[in-house]
Amino acid sequence: MDLTVLKKTWDKMASTRELDENQIREMLGKHTKNLIERIDRNIKIGFVVLFFLILIFSLDDFLLSPLLTKDVSENLAVPHWLLFLSVFSNTLIFTTFIYFVIKYYHVRRSCDITCELKETLVKIIATLKIYQRMFYLALIFISVTMITGFITGVYQDTLANLETQGISFSEVSINQLLILIAIGLIFLLITVGGIFIFLRWGFRRLYGNYITKLKMTLKELEEIDE
Repeated sequence: MDLTVLKKTWDKMASTRELDENQIREMLGKHTKNLIERIDRNIKIGFVVLFFLILIFSLDDFLLSPLLTKDVSENLAVPHWLLFLSVFSNTLIFTTFIYFVIKYYHVRRSCDITCELKETLVKIIATLKIYQRMFYLALIFISVTMITGFITGVYQDTLANLETQGISFSEVSINQLLILIAIGLIFLLITVGGIFIFLRWGFRRLYGNYITKLKMTLKELEEIDE
């Protein structure tokens, strides 16, 4: 039941008969249970989405990139430090998600046995907020990794093209460099910015909206206690 529907039902019933505290708590409890069930479902969706993202990134790091650079000189191949950075960023976001899942289900199990509704809401909201911060930190790190990889790739590709044409890098004019940098920055902003916005939107759809709804439910519960 959505919180808006809950309020409408509450107001409608209140005009005919007065709801006692236990009835209101029961309604809020059902609403909380419904939200938690949706979060559980979205965790499973998150597993699938994350698996495919890690698979795509791993294929790019260990299959596509080596294939594209196997015919170039060793100096222009993908640097080992960049590969390590990419693997580390993938591991970071995967570890962040696993930590959240373990923490979330630990709270769920403990609260199913000992917690009251208010305590359950507080703990689940706190868990989701921690994951939100960790997710955004991991997302920023991934963005930095992508930016670093892109700049390195553009630099090496430029050197390769100049080398093919027999031109020294020092012979390239400032205007040509500025144009190249401008084009690279525009492409970089579109690509990395688009991925960042997409992943942030995905997080909000899967978990962010439920943080707001759980907070609203907690506020309703605190108003009852007052």
